[in-house]
Amino acid sequence: MRRDGLRTARWIALLLPAALLAGAWGSQLFGLVPCEMCHWQRWPHYAAVIVAALSFVVRPRVVRTLFVLFAGVLIAVSGGIGVFHAGVEYHWWQGITACTTSLAHGDPMDILKEALGKPLIRCDVPQWSLFGISLAGFNAILSLGGAVAIFILAARRPRR
Repeated sequence: MRRDGLRTARWIALLLPAALLAGAWGSQLFGLVPCEMCHWQRWPHYAAVIVAALSFVVRPRVVRTLFVLFAGVLIAVSGGIGVFHAGVEYHWWQGITACTTSLAHGDPMDILKEALGKPLIRCDVPQWSLFGISLAGFNAILSLGGAVAIFILAARRPRR
């Protein structure tokens, strides 16, 4: 029986971002609305699914390996964005988008104008969490852990 870490890495590179995207879309069916940073985390996963799918089509092992590794990098990028987003939610640091700033104090009309010019979904307030971990935190954990697994498995030589 031939054991090949690249085969397992390929499947992780395809199925992990697909599952995370399915979970994100599924959460929307249950009323969660993604903020701007939530969308940022999805883009690398979309690309990773495409790149990982291409790794099943290409023939030369070295090219296949490069596709899998690139998908792993894309998954890690999403995980890095998830770390940043979770840090904003936990108020470890300031967010960089309009969806993380609070409203000004003062004239009620100015506050109303400011509120109407901002997104309704705040990036610095988690909509859902489990055991104190938000969806951004789970994306960070699963994406970075999956990327590490992909890199380790892809580096293994096939054995017989």
